[in-house]
Amino acid sequence: MTGRMAKVSPRAPLSGPAFIRLLARLSDAHIAQSNHALADRLSQWIDWTRAVAVSKALDGKLPDTDELPEPRPLDADACTRVRTGLATSSVAELDALVVRVRAEARSAALADAAVAVPDYAPFRQHYLAMQRAMRTATGDLRGRLRDLLALVSADMARLAEVDAVMELTLSPREQSLLNTVPGLLGAHFERLRTAAQAHNPPADDDAAPRALPDGWLDVFRKDMQSVLLAELDIRFHPIEGLLAALRTR
Repeated sequence: MTGRMAKVSPRAPLSGPAFIRLLARLSDAHIAQSNHALADRLSQWIDWTRAVAVSKALDGKLPDTDELPEPRPLDADACTRVRTGLATSSVAELDALVVRVRAEARSAALADAAVAVPDYAPFRQHYLAMQRAMRTATGDLRGRLRDLLALVSADMARLAEVDAVMELTLSPREQSLLNTVPGLLGAHFERLRTAAQAHNPPADDDAAPRALPDGWLDVFRKDMQSVLLAELDIRFHPIEGLLAALRTR
């Protein structure tokens, strides 16, 4: 090997939503670009019973609007407030968590504890909590928007029916995929922490434990924040579609 460092071949850029591109960047694995058409991928996710349900939503009899409950008022501003609230809480709570983790690590070092290294567990709990909050809030908004659409016209009622069936059909697959995100972030956390430890070897046996320099924690915080906001964006795509349909009435 010469004195020059070997160059690492850059990964081919992925197309798709920012959420997917971001996860690919943070992952240590090589992720190949999918060449399958959307229809082909959907055919792998929808079994024949779900396909029948989708067909009925497209061609079947619509429910009588007189039997529908009066929907709660909802508009784009209300949806924006919910989205802003979720984004604000995810960022603020993550910032507070980083402050707490840093304080605990430094306290452990001052108390001569054996380990003074941040752990991923509280970050995982925060991400899972935000996923639950996003799922609950977006599910409520989506259902309320469908109720409003159903009262507009027959075409809009049909759209609402199709959206309800598609949500029921695709949600299990979506949830299964989103459940992998905390694990991907955990692996990213471990890589950053390991790299920081490699640059700061432990003190001698006779020396007091010391807190690991935590600049890497800021890197992880920013990355996790970006992933949270990108997932929030993905979860609001169906809501934006329903709002667009309401605006065309």
